[in-house]
Amino acid sequence: MTEPTQSRTPLSASELSLPARLGAILFRHRGWLPVLFLGIPLVLPGTMSPFRWEVGLALIAIGELIRIAGVAAAGTVTRRRSRNVQRLVTYGIFAWVRNPLYIGNFLVWMGFVTISGVLWFLPFAVLLFALEYELIVRYEEGVLESIFGREYLDYKNSTPRWIPRPPKDEQPPGEYHWSEAIRSEISTFLQYAVLLLAFWIKSKVTVQGGAAGFIKTF
Repeated sequence: MTEPTQSRTPLSASELSLPARLGAILFRHRGWLPVLFLGIPLVLPGTMSPFRWEVGLALIAIGELIRIAGVAAAGTVTRRRSRNVQRLVTYGIFAWVRNPLYIGNFLVWMGFVTISGVLWFLPFAVLLFALEYELIVRYEEGVLESIFGREYLDYKNSTPRWIPRPPKDEQPPGEYHWSEAIRSEISTFLQYAVLLLAFWIKSKVTVQGGAAGFIKTF
């Protein structure tokens, strides 16, 4: 965990690249991504079942645990990466992978898609995630390279972007703020509850609609 030595730093070549500039635009509007991930499965018909609920809830729980681990290490301000970032966090789950929050988001969204039963949408959701977050991460990496320079490049070269891997070297202890992380996720928990209720209502409406259609055929 290191603080930048100066408040104003020149932009790195990575931050000035076209993928990073596109990622900066997506970063500012990243709050709209769940609308596509969750709106389509919520509206379109799908075959829902207890097993798919179990798998979906497991993915949501794992994804949220990863998110909390990331927030506990990075803090509720540092996780909102921008040029105002104050420290480079390389311990905890960040020693395993550079983007744990986005991995957590991915698992959560895949969990809701699984619950919806609209399984044909899964590959499209993966492609959508890969396209948008690849560009966003290019922007974030450029920002961190501009601010922290060689130290971030060393971290980048030793830590995978997406697929977690145990760190090769022993990691120094870092600061963890678990209670703060959980408090910061309360609004997220409420969103999960609303979405789960919406999908439950969808399952009931789908069953009733199917039963009504069956009765009309006689």
